[in-house]
Amino acid sequence: MKFKVMHESTNRIRVHLAQTRMTIRQADILNDYLLGLSGVRQVSVYERTCDAVISYTGERALVIRYLSVFQYGDQMLLPDAPDTGRELRREYEEKLVKMLLFRGIRRIFFPSHVRVVSTLIRSAPFLIRGLKSLMNGKLNVDVLDGLSIGLSLVRRDFPTAGTVIFLLKLGELLEEWTHKKSVDDLARSMSLNIERVWVKTQDGETLMPLAQVRAGDEICVRMGNLIPLDSVILDGEVMVNQASLTGESIPVAKRKGTMVYAGTVVTEGECVLRVEQQSGGSRYDKIVALIEQSEQLKSPSENKAAILADQLVPYTIAGSLLTFLLTRNVTKAVAVLMVDFSCALKLAIPMAVLSAMREARGYHVTVKGGKYLEAVANADTVIFDKTGTLTHACPTVSEVIAFDGREADEMLRLAACLEEHYPHSIANAVVRAAKERELLHEETHTQIEYLVAHGISSMADGHKVVIGSHHFVFEDESCQIKPDDMEAFHHLPLDCSHLYLAIDGILSAVICISDPLRPEAQAVICTLRKLGVKKIVMLTGDSERTAASIADQLGVDEYRSEVLPEDKADFVTRERAQGRTVVMIGDGINDSPALSASNVGIAISDGAAIAREIADITIAADNLFELVSLKMIANGLVGRIGFNYRFVISFNCGLIALGTAGILTPSFSALLHNISTLGISLNSMRNILE
Repeated sequence: MKFKVMHESTNRIRVHLAQTRMTIRQADILNDYLLGLSGVRQVSVYERTCDAVISYTGERALVIRYLSVFQYGDQMLLPDAPDTGRELRREYEEKLVKMLLFRGIRRIFFPSHVRVVSTLIRSAPFLIRGLKSLMNGKLNVDVLDGLSIGLSLVRRDFPTAGTVIFLLKLGELLEEWTHKKSVDDLARSMSLNIERVWVKTQDGETLMPLAQVRAGDEICVRMGNLIPLDSVILDGEVMVNQASLTGESIPVAKRKGTMVYAGTVVTEGECVLRVEQQSGGSRYDKIVALIEQSEQLKSPSENKAAILADQLVPYTIAGSLLTFLLTRNVTKAVAVLMVDFSCALKLAIPMAVLSAMREARGYHVTVKGGKYLEAVANADTVIFDKTGTLTHACPTVSEVIAFDGREADEMLRLAACLEEHYPHSIANAVVRAAKERELLHEETHTQIEYLVAHGISSMADGHKVVIGSHHFVFEDESCQIKPDDMEAFHHLPLDCSHLYLAIDGILSAVICISDPLRPEAQAVICTLRKLGVKKIVMLTGDSERTAASIADQLGVDEYRSEVLPEDKADFVTRERAQGRTVVMIGDGINDSPALSASNVGIAISDGAAIAREIADITIAADNLFELVSLKMIANGLVGRIGFNYRFVISFNCGLIALGTAGILTPSFSALLHNISTLGISLNSMRNILE
């Protein structure tokens, strides 16, 4: 690609691309390409001017070289380049500019009689909506808007009518823009985040980047995994959670020959799929449609505002009639009619909620509905899963102790072969340890059976292999320890969690997992208390000894050890039965029932897919302080909503009083009312954590 360096400073360069026009899609592709370069920190691509501003930490020559070899036609870039929302922003910027420009042209260049005709034409939709509401027996904001504009037209006060129409349309445009942008941001953040999948080849299963999967390829999906692409089941029978697309809470059985869709989750079984649709774009469209149709997007405050707005309309009309009866002054009565509470309430509260959801996303927090933010603000109980949540996001294998005359490396190799199919922090630790020790593991096992919160059972080279918890290996599977190994078994490290591996019913290895606390965990718990959380609980499947030690370090109010998934869900249910508002935070398949049972379920982004799908909120795995940001945004949202209510009521009451006293004319009253509505709406769009 040809370009010219326009300006540069330390670690920052601005280039102008040698092309006459840049499409929005090209801008997105270039933006994604540059961000993917090593050493590039930040990129801004301006499609209107064909410029790009690049901030980097690496070598300037490397950035220049990679930019010079870039070509839009590189097909490998196209599937991966994300939609950045640039097109939506451009669309509404142009609508806003046109609206302001046309109003200026009408006021400056149109003769008075042409402006009158224009006002009559533009008033028609408002008058029609108001009449329809009256015919349906409703007194709502449409009636009030139609009545305000209609009386101004009857009084031949066309400038006032035109101003009211303009401000109402401007408010509608801003509301629509904010709503669509928030939905767009939310939908893109909820889009699939799958990097690699297991593809079935002639040599067995191969881990392959999702971008390289093509229509017709066969992929393997197991319990707890997200289905990455629209596909048809070739082999196997599974239960699929389709809540992300259909809203169904109960998993659906899927058999050979049936279609499954990207973004749904396999909750039981495993299957082989034939990919039908390579691109994941349809997934985005489905999410947008789901969000726009779902009542989950509405918070209690939004519903309250909508109801209260319509309830206040009859009182505004009654006040206008009373003013006319008392003063016999049409101007004063119309001045009262020009002011209503409903417009500001219906506009400002939803904007505040959606803007808070968008702001949360800036802190790597995805909120699936406004009502969950308010629930977080009201939460008095926070329950944490331990492994992968309170503890470090990346547990490590500290030691592999072999038994029954086995080799430690061979046992780790076998364990990694089994665990790599199941996304959990402990499983990831085993696979990573094998990779670090350069222990390559081919697929030597056959059908795998995975029991949630227990372990894995499989056949490898004709031998039955089980790996999992003490309860699973020694109680459920009745495995034994050879007498010669008893002493070593009783001296296992006490500061580690243990993963037991048995072959043909005999203990063969114990994998010691070091699961250090997240460095920020204790500070996060203290901060949550300061923000209003009264009770903090830790639930874990670990032993009493390990759980007590970690609970003491963290300073939680309560903990439960050796709990199963149903135990976690039962605990959450009991807390809610006592009138508490409960937030549950977890990352694994075993946390899913508890996430579903809580008022708000929060999942860690790199945890099991089913946990992310069931959860109401997802946070990134990097830092638990995102919980603090979420709580602060939620608390700030509730405070902002309260301020909006107080301001709307007090300001509009003041306008009504001034209109009744004859101090404000109808035109000026309408202007102040609509300016205040836009002002409070724009204030609602500001970030809470500024």
